[in-house]
Amino acid sequence: MRRREPGPRPLRAVGSAIPRVLTELGLGSAAESLRVIEVWAEAVGPEAAGHAEPAALRGRVLEVAADSSAWAQHLQLRHDEILGSLRERLGEAAPHSLRIRVG
Repeated sequence: MRRREPGPRPLRAVGSAIPRVLTELGLGSAAESLRVIEVWAEAVGPEAAGHAEPAALRGRVLEVAADSSAWAQHLQLRHDEILGSLRERLGEAAPHSLRIRVG
């Protein structure tokens, strides 16, 4: 049997392992929240992501904190579009609705 030579192992991104580890630890909802956070800016666009961020995932409801009432209203008007974009990126793990608040 051939022994593996000591040396550097190929590097892997830690971020890609975190959801799997959280699920294995029984923290699946934390893993789902992390996945939403990871795709948020891509799903809503950089400008909106600069004014609003995921605050909590309660069941299948994503709570979003906007930095002003104008941005909260803007996101509310894009509600269906945002959910569709999250569904494209997250599949079955995507939230089913948004609750947008200022704060």
